[in-house]
Parts: sequence; structure tokens; C-alpha cells
Amino acid sequence: MKKEKLFSLFYILPIVIMILFLFVFPLLYSVYISFTNLSLLHFLTYSYVGLRNYLIIFQYGYFLELLKNTLIWTIGSLLTMMTLGFVLALILNQTDLKGRSIFYAILILPWAFPGFISILIWQGLWVDPYGMMNRLVLPLLHLPRVNSLTSTTDAWIELIATNDWLSFPYFMTVFYSALQSIPRELYDIADLDGANAFTKFFTITLPSLKRTIAFVFITSFVFTWNNFYPIYVLTGGGPGISTETFIVYAYQEAFSYNNFALAAAWSIISTIFVIVLGIIVIKYTRILDSFT
Repeated sequence: MKKEKLFSLFYILPIVIMILFLFVFPLLYSVYISFTNLSLLHFLTYSYVGLRNYLIIFQYGYFLELLKNTLIWTIGSLLTMMTLGFVLALILNQTDLKGRSIFYAILILPWAFPGFISILIWQGLWVDPYGMMNRLVLPLLHLPRVNSLTSTTDAWIELIATNDWLSFPYFMTVFYSALQSIPRELYDIADLDGANAFTKFFTITLPSLKRTIAFVFITSFVFTWNNFYPIYVLTGGGPGISTETFIVYAYQEAFSYNNFALAAAWSIISTIFVIVLGIIVIKYTRILDSFT
């Protein structure tokens, strides 16, 4: 029995070492340097400064602005991405849908391109007044032009719409796979009982997807909170700081202003916020009850 345990530990040891090296050590090092004055000017001679970096952050007049932006980015993206992916998965799951494979292949096309390249393409599409969205698509839909350089609302529309396009195939694929795993017999029995589409959806489909929804929501919440590429490439946090999030500002502190200690402090605060909000979401929505 002891040999089996030793062998089991031996097999998982590489994974444990990898986690320690890629996650635990960087996290602990970030905590450490957040209490120092490490920067390009003090790269070799940095010293302990206590809570100074954290006091500077909370004394900033735009701390609450960054928190608000991060919540708008996370919640706005998450709700629209999950809804779009779920609706498309329901459509693909229809038994009488012809050409399902073709539609599915078309809908996962956003995954065929590297994310950074896709963002650059969308940047060109949104350019005002020469981008295709403003010159062709929005006028056809009788919608006003979007100008992220001058309008905060337009900037958020641009960011969330782009993020939806980049991410919906993931949600669609996960939900579609979960829908395919629901026994068809349950729907046949419901049809015999005279159940309509809404009854079947709320009594069969949704309860069967509780675990999938819980998994997707929790993991995507953390990922979206920390996702900074669309914001950094499309708007750079502008206009002003109106679309700048915690993670974007931390990146700029480190690589634009070379203030590594302050960037680490911003990152730690962002991590604490996402952990606390995650616990609140889990507790008050009882989303993990679906796993019991």
C-alpha cells in the first residue's frame, strides 16, 4: 500500500513542481516586491517600504474608477458571451436543423485565428470613419457610428462586442456538448405528457446544465477579470482611463513606467478582489450546489 502511494506521489510530482514554479513562486514574489520600491531606478538597490505602495494606490483619485471599469468589463462581457453561446448551442441542438456541421464549422471560425491577430483585425474594423463597422455594417443596421476615441460608451461597446466575437465559440461548444449529453428520451417522455417548449426547457434542459453553467461561470469570471489584451490593443484604456481595468493599469505601471513594485501591488489587490467577489458569487448564488 505504501509503495502504491509512493508511486502515486511520484507520478504527480512533476505537476506539483510545475504549479509551484509557474504559479506559487510568481505569486509569492509579487507579494514580496509589492512591499519594496523596486523600479528601473532601484532595480539592484531596492529596499523594504512597507505598505507605501498600497497607500499610494488607495490615495489615487481613480482607484474607484478602475474598480468600476473592471466590473463593467467582467460582468458585461460575461453576460453577453454566455448568453450568445447558450442561444447558439440551443439552435445547433435542434434535431430538425439541416446543415448542422456546416453551421458549427462556421461558428467556431473565431477560434481558427490567433487571438492577438483577431484583435488587430477588429481594431481596423472599428476605426472611425474608415473601418467597415462604421462605413457599412452599422449604417445598414441603422445604428449610429462608434468612436472609441471620444466616447466612453462607444469604447465599451467596441470592447465587449469584440470580446464576445472572440469568446462565444468556447461557450457555444461547451454548452452544445452538454446539451448533446442530455438523454433524448427525457424530451420524448415530456412530449407524451404534452409539455411545451418552455416547460421542457425549464424542467429538463436547465436542470441538466447546472454543473456546466457553474463551471463555465466561475472559470470565465476569473479569466475575463484578468483578460487585458482586447482593452490594451483596442483602446489602451482610453479615452482617458475610462476603459482601464486593474490588470491593464498594472501592466502599464510595470512596462510603461517601470514601477514594478507598484504594479505588483495593483496585481495583488486585483487578485484579492477577484477572490472575494468569487466567494460572494459562489455563496449567494449557491452555484456550487449543482456539484453535490
